[in-house]
This record gives sequence, C-alpha cells and structure tokens, in this order.
Amino acid sequence: MIPHLFRTEYSRITAVLCSLFGLDNIGVAEDIASETFLSAMETWPYKGIPANPTAWLYVAARNKALNYLARNQTFRTKIEEKFRSANHEELAFEIDLTDNTIADSQLRMMFAVCHPAIPVESQIGLALRILCGFGIDEIANAFLTSPETINKRLYRAREKLRACSGRLEFPAPAEIRNRLDTVLTTLYLLFNEGYYSESDDAVLREDLCLEAMRLTYLLIENPQTSQPVVHALLALMCFHASRFPARRNQEGDIILYEDQDDSLWNQELIAKGVEFLHLASREEKPSRYHLEAGIAYWHTVKADTHEKWENILQLYNNLLMLEYSPVAALNRTYALSRVKGNKTAIEEAEKLKLVTNPYYFTLLGELYRGIDDKKAMQHLRAARSLARTENDRKAIGRRLSSFHGN
Repeated sequence: MIPHLFRTEYSRITAVLCSLFGLDNIGVAEDIASETFLSAMETWPYKGIPANPTAWLYVAARNKALNYLARNQTFRTKIEEKFRSANHEELAFEIDLTDNTIADSQLRMMFAVCHPAIPVESQIGLALRILCGFGIDEIANAFLTSPETINKRLYRAREKLRACSGRLEFPAPAEIRNRLDTVLTTLYLLFNEGYYSESDDAVLREDLCLEAMRLTYLLIENPQTSQPVVHALLALMCFHASRFPARRNQEGDIILYEDQDDSLWNQELIAKGVEFLHLASREEKPSRYHLEAGIAYWHTVKADTHEKWENILQLYNNLLMLEYSPVAALNRTYALSRVKGNKTAIEEAEKLKLVTNPYYFTLLGELYRGIDDKKAMQHLRAARSLARTENDRKAIGRRLSSFHGN
C-alpha cells in the first residue's frame, strides 16, 4: 500500500510544495513529502490503514508544511520578500492539494526539471526521482550505470535547479518545444520501466505504466503542450497497455507475444490508441514515437499475416534511419524473420554482435530452432547466463526444455 502511494503521491505533494516555496527550496519540499510518508509508516501499522489513505497523506502534508512555516519565521519571511520583489501578489500560505492544483503543479514541475541549464541525462534522472518517485536503483538501471553515479548527478541537478530560484512557472511558448523532448523521454522511460522492470525483478508493473500515461495525458489536456508528438507517445502507451492482461500467466511468469491469448487484449485501449495516433498524424515529419506507435498498433492486429509483418518491418526500417538503436535493430530482425525467413534474419542478427545482451542470444536461439538445434541451445544457454532477472531465466529455461535431450 505505502510503496504504491509513495510512487503516485510523493511527486504530487512535492510539486505542490515547490509551487508554494519556490524551486530554490526544493529540498524543503522533498523533506516534507518524505516526512509525510514516514508518519504513515509509523502510524498505519498500529492504527490501521485509513479509509481514504490519499486524503490522510494530503492532510498530513498540509499540516507538516504549515508547522514548518510556523516554526521557521525566517524561512517564511524570505519567501514572502522574494515573491513580492518579483512583482507577485502577497503570498497566501494555503496548501491547496485539490486535483486541479496538483495537475497544474506537476505540469509546471515537468518543465522545471527539464531546464536547459541542466544536462539532459540529469534532467531525466531528476524528473524520474522528483516527478515520478523512482528509487535510486531504478534510475541507475534505466541509465545502465551505478547508484553512486546517479546520486552525484541528482545532487548537481538539484543545485542547478536551486540556482533557477523563483516560482514554479510554466515556460514561455518559445521554450516549450525545446523542453518537451526531454519531458517525453522521461515519460517514455517511466512507461518502459513499468512495462518490463529489471530493477524490481517483475514482468510488469502496471502502476508505473499508468502513472506515465496519466502524466502524458496532463500534457494533452494543456493547449500549449497538446502537440502531435505527445499524442503519438500516448498512442504508443495505449497499444502496449492493451496487451497487459495477456502478458502474464497465473504464476506471474511472462508470456511471449506469439503465445498470448489475444482475446484478453483490451479493445477499448486499442481504440483509444488509434484515436490518439490519428490526432498525431497532424505532424508532417513523424517522430520516433509515431513510428513506435505504428509498430505497437500492428502488434494489436490479431491476424498473423504477411501484410502485418511487412508493415512492422518497414516501420522498423524507418525508425532505424531516423534514430538508430541496437535494441530497435534487434527487434527488427524478428520482423525480418517473419517476412523473409529465419536464415535471412540470422545473417542480419549476427552482424549486430550484441554479445552482452541476453535478448540477442534469446532471439538467435529461436531463429536457429529447426535449422541447427545444437546452436539454438548454445545461444539460449548464453542468454540464460546473461539474464538479469529470475523471470527471464525461467522463461529461457522453458525454451530450453522444449528441446529434447538438452
């Protein structure tokens, strides 16, 4: 209960308090939000979980913030003087945690942490920490680096953010598109961490995916950020989310795409994805999100036809020309196998030489099946040795067990 609420409510409380205290006091806002959850951990095990846990947290956060202001008159005076000197009206210390204020504060926070003075990697790390409630280990996993490196980045990023002192405000229209790219990258990473979480050794963490979708929808609801590229990202998320019920079995193990029960796919989410993708088509030049959304759409088409895989292959070709990544190139080879056969796909896959990537060996293991079963098993064993989670190791083990005499 508390970990889930921390994921969703910590960032909301922090954003509202930053709106009140200013970006240079982001540490105070984070401390009050953290103390709120500490109180919940100390109180709920003995008194029981309240009927409305979110409301309890908001009342506790409001009281802690007001108590902080009452105890720290110097802090309160400093904030009042700063905002008056910036030609703001006198600050009224009302801690407003209504839905509209939370949404507005989080939207502002999305763009504040993506300030151009902060390096892009640090922007994303700070957003994942403050806006999305990521742990240090989760952020380190997203960047394929160490927790120590992430802590240093976050410290420097907070210092930069404090230097941009003032109220938490929405950027000028000319700045929005420059910062929007980083905002979307952050939301994309958040969704991906939920779609397949290595840091939590879980097949699927729907809470992260739903939070990413909620934050993306905040951008769509605002006229200044309701742009085709945002619709494309939300379409991508809808298509992936539509297949959530079919991605796990009753034991929580992953079910690969070709083995999924397509009757479990959420047709309402697929329809929403189609709607958002149609709105995204207003963009003359497609982004990576447009192309990935197109790929995800074709994966929601139940018919296993040559046309389906031709379309997916062409979209991957366009994606790699727009923005090359080894993962996309690897995924493309599976589509290639469905269009031109396994032998052609094996030639393309082996050129990638992704010898530290377990999915590289998993794919080769499947492509060699029926062509050279000995090689197929060798690749699957290599994949199992490199697998980062127990769920991956179990899935690869099931593949290996399908060979006789392995």
